[in-house]
Amino acid sequence: MKYSILKPIFLLLAALLVISCNENSNQGIKRSITGRAGEMVIVISKDHWESSPGEVLRNTVGQPQLSLPQDEPIFNLVDIPHNAFDNIFKTTRNIITTKISASVENPGVQFINNVWASPQATVAINAKNKVEFEKLLNENSGKIISYFMKAEKSRLQSTYRKIHDKGVLNTLQEKFDITMYCLPGFQLATEKNDFIWYRYDSPDVTQGIFVYSVKYNSDSIFSSEFLLYKRNEMLKKYVPGPTEGSYMSTEMRFEPVFNIFEHNGNYTAEMRGLWRTENDFMGGPYIQIAELDASNQRVVIAEGFVYAPGKNKRNLLRQVEAMIYSMKFGNQAKNDKINSEIKMGN
Repeated sequence: MKYSILKPIFLLLAALLVISCNENSNQGIKRSITGRAGEMVIVISKDHWESSPGEVLRNTVGQPQLSLPQDEPIFNLVDIPHNAFDNIFKTTRNIITTKISASVENPGVQFINNVWASPQATVAINAKNKVEFEKLLNENSGKIISYFMKAEKSRLQSTYRKIHDKGVLNTLQEKFDITMYCLPGFQLATEKNDFIWYRYDSPDVTQGIFVYSVKYNSDSIFSSEFLLYKRNEMLKKYVPGPTEGSYMSTEMRFEPVFNIFEHNGNYTAEMRGLWRTENDFMGGPYIQIAELDASNQRVVIAEGFVYAPGKNKRNLLRQVEAMIYSMKFGNQAKNDKINSEIKMGN
């Protein structure tokens, strides 16, 4: 297989979707965000950055990204003292501001969109002292990470909706009755009755998208055991490696990360892990979602993977993640009705 790199796109579009019920949005025309994908500015005094508040921040928003073959942080952190936080930094895409002072009247965590630029995600953490700051951060760590991760994904998806490969979009609509937005340049690698594979290649890296479906006849489909079994079955059948007898499979020396949640209101499983090539030496990270299309009694499985030997993979994987998460069923209105009836019955 030949492998390629998808160059990062700097975004100019769309206000991001938010996750917190106490988030606020500032109105009016804003400058476009600056900085690289995955970058975060933290506004904090030098003393606090070099002591326990900074350590807790680094352990939270600088912790390793799950399911990558080498350590990469969730965000690349840049600490800026308050007196140096000027217009150059205020347009950064992701910002955490801190205030740790006895003069703080209302301690807490605020999620605010588009304070100085758009589409920008900002979290303000205000506390009376270090102990209170650490408590607030620990109590809200999951929400803070989810907020910034969703902002990163939303920015990518806003771009992909505007700039996408119409051939991929049309084929997936015709074959699977789904909408999915992939960047121009993705080429058809394999198309079968029950499986489709698109890939984007350049000399150093490959990004790929798989889509296939299975008949829904039991909730056991949403178990990690079944999804791994089905994944390995389909990849062995349709994704050959570079040498005779080689093929893509799942790297089982590292247990995949598995979650159940809702996507577009539909029951969905997500799996993150590492892939390998049997009888060869290639590998990398992947992310998979399996989403219930109740009105058609099927589960549609979409997967993105990256091959980038010797390179950082976090942002490359987030790009294909944003693509597969743009998936939406053509008959979603029928699913909305079914899902509503199920919830009312509960």
